[in-house]
Amino acid sequence: MSEKGTIRVLIVDDIAETRENIRRSLQFDASIEVVGTARNGKEAIQLAEELKPDVAIMDINMPDMDGIQATEALRKKVPYAQVIILSVQSDPNYMRQAMLVGARDFLAKPPSIDELLAAIQRAGKVAEEERVKLSKQQAPIPTQGFTSSLQPQKVGKIITIYSPKGGNGCTTVAINLAFSLINNTTNVLVVDANMQFGDVAIFLNQQVKNNVLDLTPRVDELDAEIIDSVVIKYAGSALHLLAAPTRPENAANVDAEQFGKLLGYLRNLYAFIIVDTTSYLTECVQMALELSDLIVLITTQDIPSIKNVSLFLSLADQTGISREALLLIMNKYDKRIAITPEQIAKNLRQEIVVTFPFEEKMISFINRGVPFYPDNKTHPLAKCFQSLASLICEKTSSKEEKG
Repeated sequence: MSEKGTIRVLIVDDIAETRENIRRSLQFDASIEVVGTARNGKEAIQLAEELKPDVAIMDINMPDMDGIQATEALRKKVPYAQVIILSVQSDPNYMRQAMLVGARDFLAKPPSIDELLAAIQRAGKVAEEERVKLSKQQAPIPTQGFTSSLQPQKVGKIITIYSPKGGNGCTTVAINLAFSLINNTTNVLVVDANMQFGDVAIFLNQQVKNNVLDLTPRVDELDAEIIDSVVIKYAGSALHLLAAPTRPENAANVDAEQFGKLLGYLRNLYAFIIVDTTSYLTECVQMALELSDLIVLITTQDIPSIKNVSLFLSLADQTGISREALLLIMNKYDKRIAITPEQIAKNLRQEIVVTFPFEEKMISFINRGVPFYPDNKTHPLAKCFQSLASLICEKTSSKEEKG
């Protein structure tokens, strides 16, 4: 904002009458100052660099450069500037593209005065926060007093836990595997990619104050302090959690490309990022699978589960996922059932690397929100998590040496 505390606004539209109508709509609000108008995208970028607006009101359809291209370029020139896109089209694809390049809001054209003013006030507040954050980033980094527990490190590994059939224990495996990977020099983040009905936080009896939606829209502006303020820290341990949205309807707001960028950034802060998933191949799940260093694929002894794993393996072959990157495990193995791990491995033409025994007490741990692994390290089931963790460390280290 300016020294007077006003929100500096740039209006961008190729129609002079529209520019003037918007300017007149804003002139009676003392908290808003229209610092300039532009006839096209190129002019908008030039003026933004000169005038440093807090907010740009941008038409999406312009002849030389559309509003989406102009938004992306403008945000590079003035990173804290927030863009409100105006469009006569209500196509969700336009909205998605606009948000991907950093637009703050998307309004139908022509917007009502109240709607436009409210959007500018919201965007102005964010612009001020971003300006302050940028000024801190540009200031010398203090050698003392940095409160974030996260520090840049060697590139971490993404391990995605996936089962093409629900109820096979992905979350249980993800959480207990995470604990088994922690040591004195290793920190681990569990990311809940079941965006509609994620259970990672509740499995550890944690309240969710922030979630993935606090990070994905700002994925190009992240730093360690922001991540540290959003993740859940479990009982002072080296295990952190990134929760899914708290309401199912908000799942649609998690953009897959932004989620992929977020996972890429998290590699710089954690030794291992364990991604818990849903059985449905949502865009976010597909993104996690694509970015994974290793995929822990889960089957059980029931025929539907085996059938679905077989279908997934065929899909993996078609889409270029290497069988070397797949660690097939059997969960909830019951010796009383005639179908053996050896039979399943032969049928799927994929080795089962670890077989996890069925444990009746597991449900009581889940209901209490307590992890199984840390307090039961000598239990046969805990030894299976140790075996899987050792295999993951071996494979990722070998891959790193070859790469």
